[in-house]
Amino acid sequence: MNNSCYHCGSFILPGDSFEAELGGEPRKFCCAGCLAIAQTIHGEGLEVFYARRAQSSDKPADYLLANEIPKSLQPYDDPSLRSRYTRPSGEEGDLQTTLRLEKIRCAACVWLCEQHLRRIPGVKDVQINYVSQKLTAKYSPENTSLARLLFEVERIGYEAWPFEPSLSLERSKKERRQLLTRLGVAMLGMMQVMMYAWPSYVGDSDITAEYDLLLGWTSWALTVPVMVYSAGPIFQAAWRSVISFRKSHMLGMDVPIALALALAFFAGTINLVTGSGHGYFDSITMFVAFILAARYIELLARQDAQGGAEALAKQLPATCERLPHYPSSQELEIVPVVNCNPGDILRVSPGEIVPADGELIEVESALDESLLTGESKPVDKKIGDRLYAGTHNILNPLLMRIDAVGQSTRIAGIASLLDRALQAKPLMVSLAEKWAGYFVGFLLLSAFISSGIWLYVDSSKAWTVLVSILVASCPCALSLAVPTAMAAAQGAVTKLGLLIVRGHVLEGLVKATDLVLDKTGTLTMGQPELQDVVVARPEFSREKVLTLAASMESGQKHPLALSLLRAAQADNLSLIGLQNPTVNILGKGLSSGVYRLGSASWVGAKQNIHEGQYGQVHLADDKGLIASFIFLDTPRDGLKDLLAAAYSRKITVHLVSGDDPVTVSWWASRVGIGSYKGGCSPEEKYDYIERLQKEGRFVWAIGDGINDAPLLARADVSIAVGAGAPLATAGADAILTASSLAPLAKTLLLADKTQLIIKENLIWALIYNLLAIPAAMMGWMNPWLAGIGMSLSSLAVTLNAWRLRKA
Repeated sequence: MNNSCYHCGSFILPGDSFEAELGGEPRKFCCAGCLAIAQTIHGEGLEVFYARRAQSSDKPADYLLANEIPKSLQPYDDPSLRSRYTRPSGEEGDLQTTLRLEKIRCAACVWLCEQHLRRIPGVKDVQINYVSQKLTAKYSPENTSLARLLFEVERIGYEAWPFEPSLSLERSKKERRQLLTRLGVAMLGMMQVMMYAWPSYVGDSDITAEYDLLLGWTSWALTVPVMVYSAGPIFQAAWRSVISFRKSHMLGMDVPIALALALAFFAGTINLVTGSGHGYFDSITMFVAFILAARYIELLARQDAQGGAEALAKQLPATCERLPHYPSSQELEIVPVVNCNPGDILRVSPGEIVPADGELIEVESALDESLLTGESKPVDKKIGDRLYAGTHNILNPLLMRIDAVGQSTRIAGIASLLDRALQAKPLMVSLAEKWAGYFVGFLLLSAFISSGIWLYVDSSKAWTVLVSILVASCPCALSLAVPTAMAAAQGAVTKLGLLIVRGHVLEGLVKATDLVLDKTGTLTMGQPELQDVVVARPEFSREKVLTLAASMESGQKHPLALSLLRAAQADNLSLIGLQNPTVNILGKGLSSGVYRLGSASWVGAKQNIHEGQYGQVHLADDKGLIASFIFLDTPRDGLKDLLAAAYSRKITVHLVSGDDPVTVSWWASRVGIGSYKGGCSPEEKYDYIERLQKEGRFVWAIGDGINDAPLLARADVSIAVGAGAPLATAGADAILTASSLAPLAKTLLLADKTQLIIKENLIWALIYNLLAIPAAMMGWMNPWLAGIGMSLSSLAVTLNAWRLRKA
């Protein structure tokens, strides 16, 4: 009679048995926790999980039998903790959180977590990234809570806790350390086994049979830890792939590797016991060492490619300086960042990283926001300006008031966007994985057929041929060819200041035939600059009228006022004290004694006609008009680079704007755009792109992300320009956080380079397999040589893709 736990598979000790009827059959359990989890799974009709999963012997907590949130999780419902670990989703007060999962072992685990959480009242959406083991959930705080989500994950046998971006560094270090340790064990085993196998290579006949047997068993003993520890994850991944085959109908690339290792070790052990044939232990250890070396390089490339926001998040400090008694006291205390809450006052010294989002309250400074926005120049910060977690203070010691921590910070939002991009696989990645899966099936079939033929022709070569084919033609290079290139390219563009939200962006840019640009906020900054000063009376100079106008505008916040003040500062003009106070007359302008500064109709001036202007302001006194100030919008930095890159690839550029047609025509002529249309409503912008697409054009659109939602939604590839929370819901495929358009020009070139490297990788993988498979079938390739060839093939495509990092 089966005496193992129905849920976890553990052996049930006498006196520890729990029983319940599930699915119409009596079931036994080792503990109350396993019983509670199984009842939950069956109660929701998810029992198919037990046919799909990878078995686990983990023992869950007994308190899961009760449907009550334990005290250890209840603090997560505290408002201060909830604000740390959640962020608004932008819809009806919903919240979004990112959780780190533990004990996720296979695709069935992911399926169970998603299905169970989606059935909880108030949960709107659940997405799990199996690679990063992150769970992103959107829920209504009125119907459920963060503590409830954490508890429900535990109820089905897993563990979860709120994800903090600053903790991801430890995770990456742990992953590298574990793989490096496995690689070290394999390398040591390989060197020792190769040393013992050396006499057989050189044909040394002086070694007696006893010593030869001793060397053989010593090699076997050294190979066991390599098989069990170093190659352990390979066998685990292969087993998960086999048991999920019924659902996926595809086998992973670890299956032939594990099969080759198992067959070689089994055959070598049999030969050692019987005293006939080759031991294969040198080939096994060398193969494992080479494949782990290739995977270590791949891991470094993958972690490096995460770049940008993830790299910035990893730099967040663990501790910070807090002023607990501000403003009555400047006393400092060093506290962990995770213990800080909104409202706390922090001191950030020059050279330090800002630990949370907040507002500058004392001492102006300059911050490096390059990893956050792509802007290389330091950004001056004044009292009241926003500060973002992860940015670098480079000038003065400053004081800030925290208003967002944890997942509410901007950097956490950016990391969430990157996770969304990783969850959405580009078409080329999906196709490569699909064909790699089919290739595994073909490989296994051809290996066994070839071995069968050799068993008939020359039985001594059958095992060698079988193992060599399985090893040599492993589809590692084919499977890595596209994903590594796409990951490296995505990491590179993130560092430029472009956040890819959906995975098809780089593929789409290569296909683009037309580029549609919005004007205000995209082609231009929407920030007026003083273009011309027209002095109407000879007794006034340009410097005098500009000084007078700027003095009247002192303290005003209107864009035209700020432009006048910037112009006066640029000309090193000092503001003067006016005899009469300045009065702001709503809808007209400013008045100070006899001076008036405002619209043409108010001061009695004639409106000057200037094409493409942003606006005009006129200065007059009791004798009439003194001067007119003409303002022009500011072209966005990098526009020339973007247009040059587009024209070099024969992309037709269109300017489509809601601004008046005369202004749009003037700007199109100024920047060299031949196709333009002004006075467009959002619906007309949508129709404009739709007409292009009906003509068979592939449209790339760039808008400001807020006013251009229809434009971005219709385009084949869309990029939102700007920064801020609205961008996350703008529907764009990518978000440009840099203020310049230059990163988009570089991204165009990078997209072409990415496609080239993908083609190079695929061609290399194809050539290698066309050479390696026939050679292995003909018995010309030993297993150890096949292992080297396969590892070098995988290493070649990984290093080739790594070149995209420096784009």
